[in-house]
Amino acid sequence: MAARAPHTDDVDDHAVDTLSALAAAVAEGDHAAFAQLYDLTSARVFGVVLRVVVNRALAEEVLQEVYVYVWQNASRFVASKGSLQAWISTIAYRRAVDCVRATQASHDRDRHVGSRALVWEADVASDAVDHYLERAHLHAALAQLSPDQRLCVELAYTAGLTQSQIAARLGQPLGTVKSRTRTALRELRRILHGHAGLGVGAVA
Repeated sequence: MAARAPHTDDVDDHAVDTLSALAAAVAEGDHAAFAQLYDLTSARVFGVVLRVVVNRALAEEVLQEVYVYVWQNASRFVASKGSLQAWISTIAYRRAVDCVRATQASHDRDRHVGSRALVWEADVASDAVDHYLERAHLHAALAQLSPDQRLCVELAYTAGLTQSQIAARLGQPLGTVKSRTRTALRELRRILHGHAGLGVGAVA
């Protein structure tokens, strides 16, 4: 993923046993156990979501989705593979990343159809991109990046975040974000050179 989910196994054995027992009860449809499980885990899970989504209202929606999933899929939790807190936090982290991507995709759909210039940093792009980069090309190129690289590019060039803001949102070191973004842009240029080679025009 774009950033590692926080480790959440730093709880004592008694707490781990308690949560595992609650998960087993929830898997059997015990509403009271689910309420107790929520009370014990939701604060930390919300923190995981909020660090990725940033927007508090969206984070609350994601949190609700996470616990609906937990209620419906508690039987999938395997205590031997890690703590319940870690399991839920991992689900929350993935849902939060999906939320960021879905929100951005919605913004993209609202924009006018047709060619759209990508705002590039001067040292990694050229003016020729403006002449041939259509939305379909961009989406196809982004789809070939790794999830981590794609998220950095989307947050930087579509959401308009600085690299420092991206690092803070994803909980990653700034150097990691910068390196990941540079690698992603080099890969995009390589892919877009390929589009140019198909007859659109070569990038200088």
